[in-house]
Amino acid sequence: MAITQFAHDFHERMFPGYQSDFLRTDPEFIERFDNFAFDEVIHQAELDDPTRFMVILAMLLGCQGIDEFTAMLPAALNFGLEAVKIKEVVYQAVAYLGIGRVFPFLKATNRALEDAGISLPLEPQTTTNSDEASRLRSGIEAQVGIFGENMVNFWQSGPQDSQHINRWLTSNCFGDYYTRKGLSAKERELITFCFLAAQGGAEPQLVSHAGANLRIGNDKDFLIPVISQGIPFIGYPRSLNALRCLRQAAQDAQGEQGEQDGAKSTSNPTNK
Repeated sequence: MAITQFAHDFHERMFPGYQSDFLRTDPEFIERFDNFAFDEVIHQAELDDPTRFMVILAMLLGCQGIDEFTAMLPAALNFGLEAVKIKEVVYQAVAYLGIGRVFPFLKATNRALEDAGISLPLEPQTTTNSDEASRLRSGIEAQVGIFGENMVNFWQSGPQDSQHINRWLTSNCFGDYYTRKGLSAKERELITFCFLAAQGGAEPQLVSHAGANLRIGNDKDFLIPVISQGIPFIGYPRSLNALRCLRQAAQDAQGEQGEQDGAKSTSNPTNK
């Protein structure tokens, strides 16, 4: 079995002039992997190049694939993913993975960007200040824009002894991160979907954010290729779980739409 011309050319675009030592030590494996990941998957998962590599980096963050993440950073730059977008992917991961897991990825990102001749720090992307009331207002606006009006009072919901966590989710997760420039709301929901899918064990949140993606325009026909693109990097079990969560979210959204349509129909005098 030989590496296909397409897989060879794609690899060359990612890593110009580089030949993996796996071709010497593990030729059968690398031929199968490259032909699948860099030919078959690329043709099936129809994504533009920057989005493809944003998905790959977010998935690798989620599954803690630091070595592959480090390897893929130059490839992402070569395929047109902007440095500011890469940094924003890493920053937002902190809210979903925690700094304990993200810290080595931030260090690897800084090294890769500086090796590429990109000066740090990058241009500031924050749109809020340190005032908690300001962050809370901005966070509420971001949550409502993504999840709907039912999120207006989320920050003060829940049992009294843990209500502060919902407030932080609004002011910190959404107020500090979702309000930043550099990525659109659709891109932020996309990478959040990738973080949750790749880490596993967060299926309730994955269903919720799959629904949020659907709500703001990342439809099922887009998210299935996203899941497909992740398979070589996170494996089949977590990818199939993500697909199940996406289908559940799509079914829930369809049911909600049916209920709304039914309510409109019964309240319309012309239908009585």
